[in-house]
Amino acid sequence: MRIRLCLAALSLAGGAGLATVAAPSATAETTATTKAEAAAAACTDVEVVSARGTFEPGRLGLIVGDPVFSSLQRKITGKTLSSYAVNYPADLSLTSAAQGNRDLVNHVQSQAASCPNQRFILVGYSQGANVVDNSIGISSAGAVVGSPIVATLPAAVEPKVAAVLLFGNPIRAQGKSVTGTYQSRTIDFCANGDPVCQAGGLNTAAHLGYSANADQAATFAAGKV
Repeated sequence: MRIRLCLAALSLAGGAGLATVAAPSATAETTATTKAEAAAAACTDVEVVSARGTFEPGRLGLIVGDPVFSSLQRKITGKTLSSYAVNYPADLSLTSAAQGNRDLVNHVQSQAASCPNQRFILVGYSQGANVVDNSIGISSAGAVVGSPIVATLPAAVEPKVAAVLLFGNPIRAQGKSVTGTYQSRTIDFCANGDPVCQAGGLNTAAHLGYSANADQAATFAAGKV
């Protein structure tokens, strides 16, 4: 398994695309189930919206989304929590990040309309960080498996976003970061040597170790809700 992970990261470092772990795409049945679960979710106090990395298994993402959500459940007390997995290919296609961008914005807008008191924690890992960047108005065009912005969260929704948690963010390799409205609510992890987020980085394994930052990210977010 470790060999497969490293090979995926190596293909990324070579510029072929942003890969985290090799896994099959979700089946239509799984996607339908996820949508049904999301539609049936009650208006919780906080919803964690997670965009997984390229080919990353796990509902919210095995490396980042799932461990971050578990940690948030422990740290955010006295409030109800739910989660939503951004519905997008998370593959190497040119439109993948754009599809995730549109789904994230559409979902959060819909939730904000249905649940006016709900707040959101946005989580993005690797290609998923591109998805979140675009959704908050920071273009990932030109980054590894990035895309131009196709949708942004409207001004009316912006105050409902409590925290933005980013891991292995490809725009960092371009010398960019989250600035402006969301900056104080954002924590952006880039492991030393990670070639996805650090220009000239050579440690492909560094891109696969962000589970170690889940607790720190959850502590940050818990202080914002």
